[in-house]
Amino acid sequence: MSTKEAAPWESPTLANASRTLTMCRAQREAVEWEMTNDPNVFMVGEDISGFGGVFGTADGLGAKFGLDRVIDMPISETGFMGLAAGAAMEGMRPIVELAYVDFIGVCFNALANFAAKTHFMSGGQFKVPMVLLTGTGAGYSNAAQHSQCMHATLAHMPGIKVVSPTNAYDAKGMMHTAIRDDNLVVFMVHKGASGVGFMGPLVKTSLADVPQGDYTVPFGKVKVYREGTDVSIVAVGLAVHHALQAAEELAKDGISAEVVDLRSLVPLDRDGIMESVAKTGRLVVADEDYLSYGVSGEVIATVVERDPTVLKAPARRVCVPDVSIPFSRPLEYSILPVASRIADAARAVMSNDRGKGRV
Repeated sequence: MSTKEAAPWESPTLANASRTLTMCRAQREAVEWEMTNDPNVFMVGEDISGFGGVFGTADGLGAKFGLDRVIDMPISETGFMGLAAGAAMEGMRPIVELAYVDFIGVCFNALANFAAKTHFMSGGQFKVPMVLLTGTGAGYSNAAQHSQCMHATLAHMPGIKVVSPTNAYDAKGMMHTAIRDDNLVVFMVHKGASGVGFMGPLVKTSLADVPQGDYTVPFGKVKVYREGTDVSIVAVGLAVHHALQAAEELAKDGISAEVVDLRSLVPLDRDGIMESVAKTGRLVVADEDYLSYGVSGEVIATVVERDPTVLKAPARRVCVPDVSIPFSRPLEYSILPVASRIADAARAVMSNDRGKGRV
């Protein structure tokens, strides 16, 4: 298996020609490649063998690999999450699709107490090479039980790697990396950026040229989408794309914003965060997860604990306030970290506003 990370700027060969793909199609290619080349890889989830899963990640794979490797499960998340964890301990490499991360509460025991901790508690005798693929995020009026991100809930648990790619190139490369990893990897994809039609308008900045062959994108490295000199906007998930829109608006005001995609929460590239903030001297963090006890606070803590003198103004967070996601479209969008809120936070930081640090 190749472990080389193909650079997007490399001239493609005929065998590795690239095409422009959505995130859902790109990660499907990685799953198909791994299943073709490793008989230990299999998929479980609801409505995956025939329907192809909510996000099309298993589209056509049931027909190609058969029902013993693309397995439809009953509505018992705790059951099939435990099944996957046990199979991983026995040397298989399961991919579990959990359509909405909100359902994590149903199977949290199997994840947090078994899949995440068995490697440690067995003294390294058992590995748990398992991928949990799940959709996150709001923006399409699906209310409080189908709209959360829950980045921090999972990143907080020792023994779990957590990644959240935001474009098709990273989605494929990081899926290869996740399947080959010997640990539990939670692969979080924002539904709004996935490219699935019923989730809303296509987010064009999520599209990317994707090589046909296999390649890996390493965990624990930020991606600088846009260089800037005045303020660093560090974001995760769909908030990255909102940050790019905000940067365009800020440029009209003469503000140069650097947009940094975390893309990996565990491991977290603290050096990459510091490098950007040390250059700009200002920090805005955008995350669609809840405000309190979240990734946004962890990013700010990283800077403050390492060198608070790099900050020319207090950092600001643009997150969902600590309320359940409303069903009402106007209310929903009033609390999401959309471009206008991110731009306002950046302007406040540029004006050296020393308020509460929250927008």
